[in-house]
Amino acid sequence: MNDRTLSVPGIAYGGDYNPEQWPEEVWAEDVRLMREAGVNMVSVGIFSWALMEPSEGVYDFSRMDRILDLLHENGIAADLATPTAAPPAWFFRAHPEALPVDHDGRTLSYGSRQTFCPSSPAYREAALRIAGAIADRYASHPAVRMWHVHNEYGCHNAACYCDTSAASFRRWLRARYGDDLAALNDAWGTTFWSQWYYDWDEVLPPRATGAVPNPTHQLDWRRFCSDELLSLYTAERDVLRAAAPAIPATTNFMVMFNFDALDYWRWAPELDVVANDHYLMSADPESQIDIALSGDLMRSLAGGPWLLMEHSTGAVNWQPVNRAKTAGELRRNALAHVAHGADGICYFQWRAAKAGAEQWHSAMLPHAGTDSQIWRDVVRLGADLKALAEVRGSTGTAEVAVVWDWDARWAVELPSQPSERLRYLDVVRAWYEPLWRAGVAVDFVRPDADLSAYKVVLAPSLYLVDDTGAANLAAFTEAGGTLAVGFHSGAVDENCHVRLGGYPGAFRELLGVSTDELFPLLPEERVTLSAGGRGSLWSERVRLAGAKAVTSYADGPLAGVPAVTRHGYGAGTAWYVATLPDPDTLAGLLGRIRAEAGVASGRVAPAGVEVVVRRGADADYVFVIDHVGEGAEVPVAAGSVELLSGKPADGTVVVAPGEVAVVREPHVSLGRTGRPGPPTAAA
Repeated sequence: MNDRTLSVPGIAYGGDYNPEQWPEEVWAEDVRLMREAGVNMVSVGIFSWALMEPSEGVYDFSRMDRILDLLHENGIAADLATPTAAPPAWFFRAHPEALPVDHDGRTLSYGSRQTFCPSSPAYREAALRIAGAIADRYASHPAVRMWHVHNEYGCHNAACYCDTSAASFRRWLRARYGDDLAALNDAWGTTFWSQWYYDWDEVLPPRATGAVPNPTHQLDWRRFCSDELLSLYTAERDVLRAAAPAIPATTNFMVMFNFDALDYWRWAPELDVVANDHYLMSADPESQIDIALSGDLMRSLAGGPWLLMEHSTGAVNWQPVNRAKTAGELRRNALAHVAHGADGICYFQWRAAKAGAEQWHSAMLPHAGTDSQIWRDVVRLGADLKALAEVRGSTGTAEVAVVWDWDARWAVELPSQPSERLRYLDVVRAWYEPLWRAGVAVDFVRPDADLSAYKVVLAPSLYLVDDTGAANLAAFTEAGGTLAVGFHSGAVDENCHVRLGGYPGAFRELLGVSTDELFPLLPEERVTLSAGGRGSLWSERVRLAGAKAVTSYADGPLAGVPAVTRHGYGAGTAWYVATLPDPDTLAGLLGRIRAEAGVASGRVAPAGVEVVVRRGADADYVFVIDHVGEGAEVPVAAGSVELLSGKPADGTVVVAPGEVAVVREPHVSLGRTGRPGPPTAAA
């Protein structure tokens, strides 16, 4: 951790502010309404490059000067951006070679955002120049409390396939493989399909080709693209840091259902404040689970509290159907992010745009103005967050960890897998969901992380794992931990080479099983399990090699073959789940695994009521969120206080239908599980 922290009191609250889109007489109304809503921080300048630098090396900061002065005069902090996500038209007229080239070889035009090649020297030079000019001018401005570097790296240009990118890719490969072309050929398995390279210049990005491309080539390309964008972030950050060493720098991750371009385990240590953008999928009937999963992953990446940089007050503008949020949903969503570790709640955007590509994206101040439900909810949320100021800095406590790895995610979704229906996030969420429903706190970890704090580690989908990660999971189990591994895990090494001798490859000895053939299931195909329930998506011919069968396939071509196994390994236990059980069956299985490991369920609460605990230095903060609108009564410790209302909650808290309660609970003596005294549900 570093000593550059966000100097905004309490929970940060605000959003993207784009005053350049409005006449200057509107600005006074903006800051007046910000104060009314309790806003204490806004992000500015994100897409202002064309206005700040109207021609190369010629700057006009007069507008930003007035904006920052106005914010400071009204007690509102600025998260000042480098505007490098949207280079101006004049830049591309001067440097057409900086435009990105897609997978099929088409050069894309400017006219939107992020239409640049991440490897372009001209873009990097221009980006660092504008970042330096901003840093020099505003490093000592009292409104500036954080640097917002770029915006959503990789959202639209995670990969460019031009010749400049190809040259950068080759440099990255030479560094990765010690300038040894033979090592690259070995790692990529280029004896297959006559792909052997005799010269580095023969190596290209994985452009469109006639058949299935090399999997290791594609995997290294994903790694390179993530690192290339990271190098842009760190270069801008270092320019800002040189001018203002004490001001923290951030950029906005996109840990949500539809983005997987960047390896955020590698990015997170480079950020002073780890921040995220999160948007709901309208078609997801239980999007609150995605909020929780994303929040837990963000808290794990940050190693503690984090900042929600963007989400929506209502509808977004980019899904097939962009629905508005239902009554109370804005508040529930925001406070759920806080429950899972956010120390700041910000939106895109402050004032809804009347023109441009995002004119139908919701905002804190909607098109309808202050006579609107969104505005009333925004004001109410501001009061809520002010009441929760003391929650800042508290964190979660978890006895269960879920292994999350971007290499494994990228690799398992490459072409020519046993089943194209196997989607990494779908499997992880299927395992995460019953933990969420049971109120079980979860951390996410890398395969090579320190696991000593956990009783249970789950690896739902770890197709790719290197020897270090596999050994780490085995050592955790051998030392007395409980490990559960999902199907098609351990199959390949870090180069996507199949681990020979039977599946699940790296985990055969640990799990006490060996599989000789995979039987992925068709879309509507199900298998009955002998202990009850059904499996979908996957099955395989498992042979016991020390493990014991917990349940078997009761029908189909694998009738009688183990589907779930349990194996004693050292002082611990290793489970293998060789199918995707239906939700109730998987919940029961994970409940049994937790119970045997001594991990209890969370607080007693009705179905659909989320209970999350953040632990502070002097108290716990119990968030109770009713997502189904039926109300709830949840036990809490004696002497507690409900912070949003300021009322005592002595032994129990009552939550009205669709509402939220946050209870300050005094620390009490901890039991064996590390939980305070109130009753818990049966495991």
